[in-house]
Amino acid sequence: VGDKVMVLARSGLWQEVVNVPASQTFLMPEGMSFEEAAALLVNYITAYMILFDFGNLRPNQSVLIHMAAGGVGTAAIQLCKTVENVTIFGTASASKHEALKESGVAHPIDYRTMDYAEEVRKISPKGVDIVLDPLGGSDTSKAFNLLKPMGKLITYGVANLLTGQKKNLMAMAKTWWNQFSINALQLLHHNKAVCGYHLGYMDEEFELVGGVVAKLINLYSQGKIKPKIDSVWPFDQVADAMRQMQEKKNVGKVILVPEAPKEESKKEEN
Repeated sequence: VGDKVMVLARSGLWQEVVNVPASQTFLMPEGMSFEEAAALLVNYITAYMILFDFGNLRPNQSVLIHMAAGGVGTAAIQLCKTVENVTIFGTASASKHEALKESGVAHPIDYRTMDYAEEVRKISPKGVDIVLDPLGGSDTSKAFNLLKPMGKLITYGVANLLTGQKKNLMAMAKTWWNQFSINALQLLHHNKAVCGYHLGYMDEEFELVGGVVAKLINLYSQGKIKPKIDSVWPFDQVADAMRQMQEKKNVGKVILVPEAPKEESKKEEN
C-alpha cells in the first residue's frame, strides 16, 4: 500500500481508478516521474525484446527503425545507443529529423518524399542487419528485401491499416492483400529470419517480462534510457491528444493524465 508502481494491462487504462493483478505491477525506480512511468513499460519492453531477444543486436550492426520519432522508435534508438557502434536509419517526416539526429539517428529518412529502401541502399548497399517493422503490408516485403544475409525482420504492428481519422476500407483491404508472406522453405534459401512480436499476448509470461523490466529499470537508473515525453493532456482533452498523433506531430509519447497539471490550474485562476 502506498507504493508507486508502473502497470501493464492490455486495455482500460484511460480511467481514474484501475484494478490490475499485482503480477502486472512494477515498482517505480527512484527519481522517476509518473509521466515517465506511464511512457516506459509498453514501449521499452517492446523495443528491448525486439532488438535483443529477437534481433540479437551486437556491436557494429545496422538497424532500420520505422516511425523513429514515436514511442517505440525513441525507445529503440536509446537502446541501440547502449551497444557499441550501431548505425541507426530512422524514417520520420522531415520536421522531426533534427530531433532524431540529436538522439543518435545517423541517417534520418523522410518516407513521404523518398523511397526509404533506396536511401538505405545508397548508404549501405548490402542493406541492414535488423529491421523493426510496425507498418505491415508491402513495407514488410521491402523490409525483408533490405536485410543482409543473417539479417532479422521483426514485425510488431500493422500501422498501415490505420488510414487516418476515418476508416478507408479500400486502403485497409489493399494493405491486407499486400501483407508479406513467406514459407519455411523459401527462408532456407535467403539466410534471413522473420519474427513476430505482440506484447499483449505475453500476459502469462511474468518471469520473462519481469526480467526485461528489471534490465530496463537498471538502464534507467544508470541514465542510459529516459522516456521522451512529447506532451501531457488531461482526460477531457483526449480528442486533442489523439489528433496530435494522427497528424504525426509528436516526438515521443503522448501522455494522458486524469486532470490538468496544478500549475496550469493556477494560471487559469489568475
